[in-house]
Amino acid sequence: MPGRLEVLGKHTDYAGGRSLLAVIERGIAVAVTPREDAVVRVRDVGEMPGEVEFPFSPDLTPAIGEWSNYPMTVARRIARNFPGPLTGAEIAFASDLPSAAGLSSSSALVVAIFWALSAVNAFRERAEYRAAIMSPEDLAGYLGAIENGSAFKSLAGDQGVGTAGGSEDHTAILCARPDQLVAYSFAPIRFERVVPVPDGHVFAIAVSGVRAPKTGAARERYNRASALADALLRVWRAATHREDVSLGAALASDRGAADTLRDAIRRGEVPEGVAREELLRRLDHFELESVRLIPSALEALAAGDLQAFGEIVDRSQRGAEELLGNQVPETVDLQRRARRLGAVAASAFGAGFGGSVWALVERERARGFAEEWVAGLGRASAFVTRAGAGLQVT
Repeated sequence: MPGRLEVLGKHTDYAGGRSLLAVIERGIAVAVTPREDAVVRVRDVGEMPGEVEFPFSPDLTPAIGEWSNYPMTVARRIARNFPGPLTGAEIAFASDLPSAAGLSSSSALVVAIFWALSAVNAFRERAEYRAAIMSPEDLAGYLGAIENGSAFKSLAGDQGVGTAGGSEDHTAILCARPDQLVAYSFAPIRFERVVPVPDGHVFAIAVSGVRAPKTGAARERYNRASALADALLRVWRAATHREDVSLGAALASDRGAADTLRDAIRRGEVPEGVAREELLRRLDHFELESVRLIPSALEALAAGDLQAFGEIVDRSQRGAEELLGNQVPETVDLQRRARRLGAVAASAFGAGFGGSVWALVERERARGFAEEWVAGLGRASAFVTRAGAGLQVT
């Protein structure tokens, strides 16, 4: 299960926006064998060994804040969506993904656990599965719904892992293409376009050393961005009497939709607990990232205009710093360092509040670039990767 590389699409997916995605050549390896009872035992056999054992039951109570939350949430949800006798499993996994580094190690684990439990229970042969999941994109949507607790088509919702995210990570993990960047829009998931990684270029990834776990205060900051997108949609619906399903759908409904929404924020009522200026910044960021920058980036890449692509990515980075407010000094510094060292483009990515930065660099100088990039930065580390292939599980 490869780690996700979000080239562009900062906090856009759960709001019905766009993302430009790839996966890296690191991830989670998983092995599974069926048991004769309905017990699941999951063992991390990597550098930080751990183990959790639990009944494969719809009545599980996952522990928020522990890594066991992810396998237990997956097991609880699919036990509810696919009722009947269930086969337990012995699951072992190892990962070379840095944890809490913005590379979606948690979603990769969700995909891995689902794959393992589905394999020993033949869920793909169940009528409930076939009615709802007919493509890798459908499966990505369902796995995103497992994480955030929402329903997916006929498969009822349940408690998630505690973060109000979307399905960008799962879509990349399942649908990425080698040496390509894939563009998707979300809520629902829709494939838009694919462009090749510029010839002769690879990605360097710098892990800042500032952990970005989706637990505790970090989860609250992450969920705040999602809550503001939801508040914008509520203001839109109240002002227009429309029932658009997402902020992205609302802004796509009319050429002047963004201005209509801004006027409603300034003049009308806003949900309790949010400030008008906070909503305006969130709208400005979503419109910038999803509506303007990602289409422009795709055009620049398709035309081979790497200078324009780099400038577009710089604007995305500034938007994260000034409008979204999810950057820390370490990720800002790494992005600026990458550009000074000659990277074609560079940006922080993922949930933010720590994590990693990617840089697009020439293959021949990539390893030297990575070493120089993090030299003297203490906790920071870097590695080089191609855009890899997604895991085609249906």
